Amino acid sequence: MNTYEDRIRKLAALLSTHSRIVFFGGAGVSTESDIPDFRGSGGIYRRPRQSPWSAEEMLSHHFYLEHPKEFFDNYKEREGFMRDVSPNRAHYALARLEEKGRLAAVVTQNIDGLHQRAGSRRVYELHGSVHRNYCTECRAFFDIDSFIALCTPIPHCPQCGGIIKPDVVLYEESLDTDVLTDAVDAIRDADLLIIGGTSLVVYPAAGLIREYRGEQIVLINRDPTPGDRYANLLFHESIGDVLEKSVALLSPPTA
Repeated sequence: MNTYEDRIRKLAALLSTHSRIVFFGGAGVSTESDIPDFRGSGGIYRRPRQSPWSAEEMLSHHFYLEHPKEFFDNYKEREGFMRDVSPNRAHYALARLEEKGRLAAVVTQNIDGLHQRAGSRRVYELHGSVHRNYCTECRAFFDIDSFIALCTPIPHCPQCGGIIKPDVVLYEESLDTDVLTDAVDAIRDADLLIIGGTSLVVYPAAGLIREYRGEQIVLINRDPTPGDRYANLLFHESIGDVLEKSVALLSPPTA
């Protein structure tokens, strides 16, 4: 019988025998930090709304241009609280795996910065970060606290008066070319690909896993995904529990 414990041991064995592991993650990595995902059972896109606009439209480039007040009101409500959340077991397990010289990179669709806060050093943020905000005119930088303070409701640069835009990729915008290139290179060079907390339906990010040239794929997600059939090892359990337990087995027992 292929029990949960059996699969944990199999994952630990894979972690111990590969040294160019890449983790590709989505919103489900951060749900255990109380950040809601988008398409899950309690996700943002499934919640009742009083707004005449859908949640997706309010995160689009055209909405940012056409309805700046409503855009920043919505953005501040959702992304502003990310400065107060903490990394969870999944983030810390990946940071420990990097410390052990096994994890080569994290490629994430998340914008919360929790991988870095947990200690991961090589993180490619495909969709940007709420912790970086720039004036669209003079390119002055503002951290998340300064940005939120200036959202009254539209954040204007105190230096030149330009609008301050979060360094996040909105719908209809392209991914950063340099970040995308680095992420593709990391995935191509990986000897083990772990996919976690993503529905694998958001493109172009989800298409990056097609760049993987190795033979071992581990997939961890609460709900079934289109990629389940390609996984050598599949988990529909808590991503924090899976990663924490499997990484812990790499450590020698204490006396």
